[in-house]
Amino acid sequence: MREIIFDTETTGLESKLDRVIEIGGIELINHFPTGRTLHLYISPEDRKVHPDALAVHGITDEFLKDKPKFAEVVDQIRDFFDGARWVAHNATFDMGFINAEFARLGIDPVSAELVTDTLSLARRKNPMGPNSLDALCRRYGIDNSHRTKHGALLDSELLAEVYIEMIGGRQTALGFGSAARQETIVVEEDLPLEPLRRPSALPSRLDAETVAAHGKLVLGMGDKAIWNRYQN
Repeated sequence: MREIIFDTETTGLESKLDRVIEIGGIELINHFPTGRTLHLYISPEDRKVHPDALAVHGITDEFLKDKPKFAEVVDQIRDFFDGARWVAHNATFDMGFINAEFARLGIDPVSAELVTDTLSLARRKNPMGPNSLDALCRRYGIDNSHRTKHGALLDSELLAEVYIEMIGGRQTALGFGSAARQETIVVEEDLPLEPLRRPSALPSRLDAETVAAHGKLVLGMGDKAIWNRYQN
C-alpha cells in the first residue's frame, strides 16, 4: 500500500481566500519510508501572509516573492500523490486548501475516500486527548525538540512516525532523508504461548476468625458444598 504523509502551510485559515504556501510529503510503502519526499514553497500571488499564520510557520511574504505559483507546480504535486492515500493531521484543513487550489485550476477535488485523517484516528485511540502533533510525539516517545516552528516537511516526518505508532507500530527507527535506514524485522508467528504461573501461592489475607466462620458455614452445607472440591 502506498501512502503520502503530508502537511501544508498557508497564508491564513480561510481556504476560499488564503493560499497554500508550503507543502511537504513523505512516501510510505507498506508503512515504511521509501526515501522519496516532496517539498515545495509556493507563491500566494497577491495574498499576504496573515500575522497569526506568520507566528506559526515563520514564512514571510519577502521569502515567497520568487517562488513558483501553484499552477506551476500542480503537476509535480499530482504526480507525487498519484495512486496513493493522502494522510494528514486534521486532514479537513489541509484537504480544504488543496481542493480549493485545485478548483481554481479546474481540477476535480480529491475524493474523501482517499484521505486518512490522523487526528480522527488519534481521537478514537485517545479520546481524552490531547491529540496535537506535539502531544502525540510525547505520547509515543518521538523526539520533536527541533520543531520550534511549523514546517510542512518536518511535520510530515514527525507525523509519519506518529502514524506508524498509532496503527500498531514498527519496532525500528524510521530513517528519513536521503540516506533512509532500512532494517529487517523478523516477526515470529505461531509460536506456542506458555501460560504464566506464580512460583508460589499468594499468602491469605483472611484472619483466623474469618477462616473459622467460613469453615463453619461450609460444614453446615454438607458434602455438596462446592468448596470441598478445592480442599487439599
